[in-house]
Amino acid sequence: MAGGAYPFGVAVWTSALAAGFLLAISAARRRPISFERDVVWLYVVCGLLGVVIPAISFYYAAFRLPAGVLSITVTVGPILTFLFSAFFGLESFASVRVLGVLFGVLAVALLVVPKTSLPDPSAVPWVLLACVPGLYYALENMILTFHLPDGTSPFMITCGNYLVSSIVLMCVVVTTDSYVSMAWPWGEVEWSIAGMAVINAVGYGLFIYLIAYAGAVFATQVAYLVTISGVAWGIIIFDEHHSIWVWLSLAFILISLTLIRPRKYKEAKA
Repeated sequence: MAGGAYPFGVAVWTSALAAGFLLAISAARRRPISFERDVVWLYVVCGLLGVVIPAISFYYAAFRLPAGVLSITVTVGPILTFLFSAFFGLESFASVRVLGVLFGVLAVALLVVPKTSLPDPSAVPWVLLACVPGLYYALENMILTFHLPDGTSPFMITCGNYLVSSIVLMCVVVTTDSYVSMAWPWGEVEWSIAGMAVINAVGYGLFIYLIAYAGAVFATQVAYLVTISGVAWGIIIFDEHHSIWVWLSLAFILISLTLIRPRKYKEAKA
């Protein structure tokens, strides 16, 4: 984003290249993805909830927020996933876990309420925008938990999601004239987009695999790695320096994730 690329243009290329990468693997394995009605609607819904809306929100917020702060907002997803799972009876509303939700709310408040929390106080609305994808991730997690057809592989869902996302985002790009050229030779922006496409395809596929085999709340515990790694990469790559409020928010969000952790894996798998 610092290279001047349009968020819609970046989103469409990361989706299209990810879809191409996965379709090539599918062709090599001679296992084409299904286009039956009971899975196509999953491609559309999960493509919108898990790829299109989160990608656009994150790319718009990325240029205005430190990478460390952006990575902390990712944990909204696990917190909401637990709340939805408890509402549908998949998890219990234990007092300790409710306390974990409160710690998560407090962590976000520490990012947006103190005037000295962020380098630029006017960036507060972008923090809230970066939290929005968590809601859509949680909704997608519930849909996959209840409606993933038997025999449908996580690979197939991932490939279908990115394929649909590419089509939707291309329509948006054409409408808004926010195209990003991928003409050769590639520069920093183009290589970054290609790298994100591969990373997203692999990471998203593994995440859906975890939902299918261990449950949504268990799968969202990857937020530990996302948050800690995001803060670390921000410091290493961008030389970021955070206020005491951001460090307190990070501490509270890790406490929150610990308190809402799922039942033991054997129980979740059963």
